[in-house]
Amino acid sequence: MTGPYPEVTPYEHGMLEVGDGNRVYWETCGNPRGKPAVVLHGGPGSGCTPWHRRLFDPSAYRVVLFDQRNCGRSTPPASAPDTNLASNNTANLIADIELLREYLGVERWLVFGGSWGSTLALAYAESHSKRVTEIILFGVTTGRRNEFDWLFRGGVAVLFPENWERLRAAVPAALRDGDIVEAYYRLLHDPDPAIRQQAARAWCRWESATPAWPPAHGLSPRFRDAAFAMAFARIVTHYVRNDAWLEDGSLLRGAGAIADIPGVMVNGRFDLQAPIGWAWDLKRVWPRAKLVIVDDAGHDASNASITRELIRATDQFAIL
Repeated sequence: MTGPYPEVTPYEHGMLEVGDGNRVYWETCGNPRGKPAVVLHGGPGSGCTPWHRRLFDPSAYRVVLFDQRNCGRSTPPASAPDTNLASNNTANLIADIELLREYLGVERWLVFGGSWGSTLALAYAESHSKRVTEIILFGVTTGRRNEFDWLFRGGVAVLFPENWERLRAAVPAALRDGDIVEAYYRLLHDPDPAIRQQAARAWCRWESATPAWPPAHGLSPRFRDAAFAMAFARIVTHYVRNDAWLEDGSLLRGAGAIADIPGVMVNGRFDLQAPIGWAWDLKRVWPRAKLVIVDDAGHDASNASITRELIRATDQFAIL
């Protein structure tokens, strides 16, 4: 298969109680007796989309998708100012994945993740390697400090100086010379809804600048939904200011846990959010994984060449 599989609708869906007042939306698509696979979306806070469903042969796979805490259809939504994100952290997301696996009666499954979802996939697989059959990653990130700093503290700004200056200019002068992530975190929690909305829009304009190759201009269509933009900005800044609660470099050091798990990594040559060197670093410590470099793509997974390689990977692993 070279293009996306036909659109499918979930044959089952629900809300899973995961504790701390959180309910996680989940759905299953494809063949109820097919090979289990779980999709870990990016962001953090992007939520799953119909595009994810179409990367798997619906006759071969039982695909499980879910919206991570406080985003998408999960509740309470991060867009609400009174939603407390204290329990939304990497350890709890890993626990949510395990709870969902047990709830659905899955013994082992393929783990699929992109961008932030690749970091979460690595963290989950290293913690629960006996539950993982294969791993497919794209737009590879590994949760290191320098990766967060590259995208959110000025690294990639050398390529997007006008966009970076716009992001800084939207911050009050008193906060401008400090940590910009901390500044936006504070603005996104301001009592004044107008300040929160302005901060969310400014943050999402920055997020819109870097995924595509060639780079796009203006606000990405997905951020035109104010509630989505607010939830996304709040969750991302929450994770970045806490370095995703991961010890620096721990996922690369812990890669021995997945040494025997087959995998495929797909990365755009011009991925400016997750430069190819990060996937290369992971390949060094996970030699069983195949690294596929797509020369005409950036970070945008909807790029036709990225989609084709992801489907090639899922097709490769389709046999139970």
